[in-house]
Amino acid sequence: MDRTDISLIALRRILRATELYGRELAQAAGLTAVQFRVLQLVSERGHCTATQISHRMGVSQATVTSLVDKLVRQGMVERQRSEKDRRQTNIVTTDKGRAAIERAPDALQQRYVRKFEALEDWEQAMLIAALERVATMLDAEDIDASPVLDTGDFSNAG
Repeated sequence: MDRTDISLIALRRILRATELYGRELAQAAGLTAVQFRVLQLVSERGHCTATQISHRMGVSQATVTSLVDKLVRQGMVERQRSEKDRRQTNIVTTDKGRAAIERAPDALQQRYVRKFEALEDWEQAMLIAALERVATMLDAEDIDASPVLDTGDFSNAG
């Protein structure tokens, strides 16, 4: 097998791992990876605003609003007026949302982060350079992307 085939197989394995995790998450928690990440962010802090989530995920506030709407419909989060600033709306995890987090599989990006951060600095730099090169080779360097491993479309994350 030549190097081109080996590189394509490695890419396919990455895509397949992401796809399989998405299916496992959907089955266990009834959520997409992007919805789950929003739920995690809200749960980590106790409450969040859409703006805070937008900044943490690197997506538009409109995208976050759509994701939160879906989580509200599923009973995973609710919107509450802030006690401190009545103009602000906080997003809060419900009991159902906390239960979904408990039964969800270990998030794929968290596995990656743990292993990536355990690498030496030179290994991290090498991986970043290689991944950025692959993105460029696929004409994907200008695609808006969040640090969430998901194969779905963020504008339709549902």
